[in-house]
Amino acid sequence: MTTPLTESSIMQPNPIPALPDLPDAELARRVAAGERDAFTLLMRRYNRSLYRAARSILRDDAEAEDALQDAYLLALAAIGQYRAEAKLGTWLTRIVVNAALAQARRGRRRAAVIQLDGSAEPGEEQDMRNGAHATPEDAALRTQMRQLLEQSIDQLPEAFRTVFMLRAVEEMSGEEVAACLDIPEATVRSRYFRARSLLRAALAQRVDVALEDAFGFDGARCDRIVAGVLARL
Repeated sequence: MTTPLTESSIMQPNPIPALPDLPDAELARRVAAGERDAFTLLMRRYNRSLYRAARSILRDDAEAEDALQDAYLLALAAIGQYRAEAKLGTWLTRIVVNAALAQARRGRRRAAVIQLDGSAEPGEEQDMRNGAHATPEDAALRTQMRQLLEQSIDQLPEAFRTVFMLRAVEEMSGEEVAACLDIPEATVRSRYFRARSLLRAALAQRVDVALEDAFGFDGARCDRIVAGVLARL
């Protein structure tokens, strides 16, 4: 049995609700009806992808978490208007993107754009190609490559960076990204290919190897975001 979103329930422990297979449309309906467990599940289901979207704009972990919490509260207030005409993830991403842009406009720090002009060291590329047999050294190198990829993505101009995160990392379609960012699909395609070109110049063959682990989303961050939003209700 789910727990309504009441003032007394906010202070209760927040376990993962037992609704893992609930379809998005039904999940949204239950959230709109005020079911706390459904809202918790919605956040846990979309935390990783929405955090990545916010961070692609703000380039700061803490600011991305703040923007995501703000976005969840906005989504909660508006979810009664959701009619499943777009995917729930697309609908939520648009809210998160707008929240992150609004936060940036409020004067939050925005790092300077850095053009990528480096290239991979031959020895490093060979190590990655020969990394089929994992060793502690391979794991350390993979971590370093993941960190380098994250830093290189951060250095992309904002318009390219957000498109790249949604298309390549979150594997959204061009149509979905266009809907999230309110831009033509042709613009999505051109920005995505330009972003890949910049990254390829800096990272060469290391992009595809490290991409899967980019911007890891650990359990502590997920728990912190859920708890922070619920505490603000």
